[in-house]
Amino acid sequence: MGIKSFQGARKQQQNTVEVSALKVSDYMSRELIYFKPEQTVEEVIQTLIRNKISGGPVVNSNNELVGIISEGDCLKDISESRYYNMPLEQHTVESRMVKEVETIDGNMNIFDAANKFLESKIRRFPIVENGKLVGQISQKDVLKAAIALKGQNWK
Repeated sequence: MGIKSFQGARKQQQNTVEVSALKVSDYMSRELIYFKPEQTVEEVIQTLIRNKISGGPVVNSNNELVGIISEGDCLKDISESRYYNMPLEQHTVESRMVKEVETIDGNMNIFDAANKFLESKIRRFPIVENGKLVGQISQKDVLKAAIALKGQNWK
């Protein structure tokens, strides 16, 4: 008589994670380095270098998002300053920032946010609630969420 193998009924894996529970607000950065419209581009460059970041949101005195400024915006300013032989310290953030800023809802699924990053080629999205800046999510934050789920099933 041969050996019979019986595994029994399979149990549902214990490490299954509901993807709908993974929200942008769970992984976004809340302590942000932000800029004011009246700051100089030179101050922004120094802050970007000192903090090893590639850009940040621009807020007014009421903490309302009015723009975003990046390394690329600063590079454009440097290039134009050199071309026109103008001093760099005269330019403000308001003159160089991107004013049409796309945001993400903090309740969005983290994987939907990943798709939004891929479609838009943007590196960071601000999160605004009731007109106020409350956080920012970057591509790196989405990667951190994926690593935290390593070895788990995504439904």
